[in-house]
Amino acid sequence: MRICVFCGSQTGSRPEYHQQAAELGRLFVEQGHSLVYGGGQVGLMGIIADAVLAAGGEVVGVIPEQLATKELLHTGVTVMHRVDSMHARKAKMEQLSNAFVALPGGYGTLEELLEIITWAQLGIHRKNIGILNTSGYFDGLIGLVEHAIAESFMRPDHRKLLVVANSPTELLERLQEHELPTTRKWFRAEDS
Repeated sequence: MRICVFCGSQTGSRPEYHQQAAELGRLFVEQGHSLVYGGGQVGLMGIIADAVLAAGGEVVGVIPEQLATKELLHTGVTVMHRVDSMHARKAKMEQLSNAFVALPGGYGTLEELLEIITWAQLGIHRKNIGILNTSGYFDGLIGLVEHAIAESFMRPDHRKLLVVANSPTELLERLQEHELPTTRKWFRAEDS
């Protein structure tokens, strides 16, 4: 299985972010998975790519030309796709992947995660999506999803579009077992 990982171009302030990114990369190879990711050599992106490569696994990068500078582009990956834009990057990553995982990151990571969830919600793809909630990093986002459900901006079955786990091992196990729900995006007028 090819798993796309969205994650930060920074390493963050906690050693656990680095540790879990590296552990997830090693587990990918142990379990026969390949990594699809944003193509960078910096931050958590570089850490997970290096871990997969060090364990002998396949790493597929997808990077927009504007980010493909000597400082950012990982030159050691198995395959590197250079694309024209951030939009093309996300479309290519979705096309190449069988599942998605988010690790801690900033706006880019959050935007990629939320867009891929939206695509699942709209039926554009039927691929599992996981969050590695290292040290509670995504607790606020998970709380926001619950708040949106409580306020009737999202349907309760939409929470099942996400698999959340606190360790790489648990996350991969749950992604393998998870069955994406059949969701209905739109409310009818009488439902509101």
